[in-house]
Amino acid sequence: MMRILWIGNSYTQRNDLPALIATMASQRQPPVPVEHERVIANGASLRRHWNTGEAVAAIERGPWNYVVLQEQSTLPIKNVVRYHENVRLLYEVIQRHSAQTLLYLVWPRQDVPQTQSTLTEAATTIATETGARIAPVGPAWQHALAAEPGLLLYDKDGSHPTPIGSYLAACVFYATLFRQTPLGLALPATLDIPERVGTLLQSVSWDVVFAPNHLGR
Repeated sequence: MMRILWIGNSYTQRNDLPALIATMASQRQPPVPVEHERVIANGASLRRHWNTGEAVAAIERGPWNYVVLQEQSTLPIKNVVRYHENVRLLYEVIQRHSAQTLLYLVWPRQDVPQTQSTLTEAATTIATETGARIAPVGPAWQHALAAEPGLLLYDKDGSHPTPIGSYLAACVFYATLFRQTPLGLALPATLDIPERVGTLLQSVSWDVVFAPNHLGR
């Protein structure tokens, strides 16, 4: 049994990312039941979650194996000091309750792909400081788009993920959590992802998670 608490916003909620990962875990050999709870507010920063007290209360309701922290998507670019402060606040509570902190490293807005490096540096710096792990979803998006530039990862707003984007995120989390490739797992019928595309996403996620310099290993 694995228990995961998700703290974040619509990037986590869109296409029900936690449920996608739980379904994938049920298909692995041996299967791993995954229970999850989420503290979600659209557009919310981790500081907002901290201030309301709901996230801390959820952590304290554990036990959890992992607590996933998903920051407001542009905050690490606009104010990296605040992002690091937010992670530290929640990390200390997570540590006191014997869970592992997992940082959701997201993708940049579609019109500014160059900001991925800033997002990645912000996450890796605080992960190195605290010992948190990283789910490198944004770097996986970069690799997938390099392999197939026409891949529809972004929704029309240029920010949120399509079903394909969320499935790639799920593959990255699966590889990070279980240290096992998702290659060969059945694709979720509800997302209607072509088999060729699904195989690409599964392969890219494994390659990115287990790159030699990946801090989340």
